[in-house]
Amino acid sequence: MTDFGFQPKASDVQPDQAPLKVRNQWWDVWDQFRSHKGAIAGLIFLVFITLFCAFGPLVWDVDPGKLDIRNKDVRPIYVGIWDGDAKVSWARPMGTDHLGRDIMSNIMQGGRISLAVGWTAMILAILIGTFVGVMSGYFKRLDWALMRFTDLVLSLPILPLLLVMMLLFRDPLRAAFGPETGIFMLIVAGIGITSWMQTARIVRGDVMALKEREFVLAARSIGTPPRRMITRHILPNVLSPIMVSATLGLATAIITESALSFLGLGFPSDFPTWGKILFDSVDRMTAFPERVLWPGLAISLTVLAVNYIGDGLRDALDPRIRGL
Repeated sequence: MTDFGFQPKASDVQPDQAPLKVRNQWWDVWDQFRSHKGAIAGLIFLVFITLFCAFGPLVWDVDPGKLDIRNKDVRPIYVGIWDGDAKVSWARPMGTDHLGRDIMSNIMQGGRISLAVGWTAMILAILIGTFVGVMSGYFKRLDWALMRFTDLVLSLPILPLLLVMMLLFRDPLRAAFGPETGIFMLIVAGIGITSWMQTARIVRGDVMALKEREFVLAARSIGTPPRRMITRHILPNVLSPIMVSATLGLATAIITESALSFLGLGFPSDFPTWGKILFDSVDRMTAFPERVLWPGLAISLTVLAVNYIGDGLRDALDPRIRGL
């Protein structure tokens, strides 16, 4: 029997509704983040200062430690606008110090060290804080001991503690690893182990809330071991507060390193950082205010930029603000 009915082609069949594409939630985060003008400005400046310090010496290849007594106390080129008698030179656009060292190259080199200390100390603090927070929040038997230890560290005066650490361990580490590497390790370790407490408390609170969620209870009911539970279900859901805490930790680390260098307990005198440049410029601040201005602006604007980025991330990662 022949079927005379019309058989449509597969290509002619139109579904009632086209399948919806699932949009990645990180695009929503980015859309919310870029709506925060301060965060975008902070991100642009942070990228700029990082590139300026990282690749600037490849273009401006002046040795930051070279002494040039003949060209000492050169003023920045903009001073010549209102002071025709000022000693200025286009070869030294930011001027030189009392020993003839180029200020621009020192700002670049100092930025490399200050940013490296900030990023490394921040990563160390985040790792310690996340570990303590997850262990305290997930394992009830560890909660009391870990939180009391966290409260103990929080109660300690951080700056005096760092000063004591610098005085006790500076010489042994310098003898073991060299003056630059030893001091770098000591400053990073000192800042990292005194800056993790806020991260631990934030992560602990989020983990304790996540433990009661349905997907965690379901995973636990089928016998998922604690290690897999933490790495597959807990940690991915606490990344948002960790990222916000990381930005604040970076700002804190930069300020702390600058404070230690300003007090003369940081890197050696021939190893510039922003705080060290500020310390060396204080004595002649009245006659040459720009020597304090440049490192001060670098520290202040970098910390401000990081704080704005943290505000933007906090808003972007909050589903209530994104309207979810």
